[in-house]
Amino acid sequence: MKINRKALPLYVSGALLLCVSAQAQEASKFTFNAGVGFTQAVGQSGRRLDTGPSLQLGAGVKIKPRFGAVLQFDYNWLGINSTTLNAAGFPGGEVRTWDFTLNPVIHVWPHGPVDAYIIGGGGIYHRTQEFTAPSAATVTAFDPFFGFYAAAIPTTQVLSSYSVMKPGVNFGAGVAFGTRWHAKMYAEARYHRVFLGNDRYTDFIPVTFGVRW
Repeated sequence: MKINRKALPLYVSGALLLCVSAQAQEASKFTFNAGVGFTQAVGQSGRRLDTGPSLQLGAGVKIKPRFGAVLQFDYNWLGINSTTLNAAGFPGGEVRTWDFTLNPVIHVWPHGPVDAYIIGGGGIYHRTQEFTAPSAATVTAFDPFFGFYAAAIPTTQVLSSYSVMKPGVNFGAGVAFGTRWHAKMYAEARYHRVFLGNDRYTDFIPVTFGVRW
């Protein structure tokens, strides 16, 4: 069976979340969250990248009512803007990042129906940039009248690809709505900086909406 390497981080994080969520049902000190949203690049990145979708998964522990820690996985998918593509001479392109970070959490109102919190930490970030062009692939199709025939389907050809794994940090805040004993809906914004070296960074702010147990 062939494994999609691009999706491997999602498979690993999904398995981790399922394992921890099973434990969370038995021990109230455990917590986990899942959310989706959008990511806005800022700084040098904001001049080159468009807004794109994001995914967030996390699992952690409540050390005290006001303090906890979360191991989190984030995935961000940002397109390269047209100005940058025209200057580089490529038809299309994107930058994808995924990360695993450890983040302390400070809760302002941990027992109320509304809880504001501060979160931040650091970890490992994987960044992939690709320049692409529209293409076509020939496949074998079947029709009851025409039988087997060759057909062209649209695909994307990767012209240039580069991946790197670097350290990074993040900090932000959020608001959760719900009760003490039930799942809470949350909205969160967090600033991420990936250190690429030589005064180069990837900076972005994911805005996430999700549920926390």
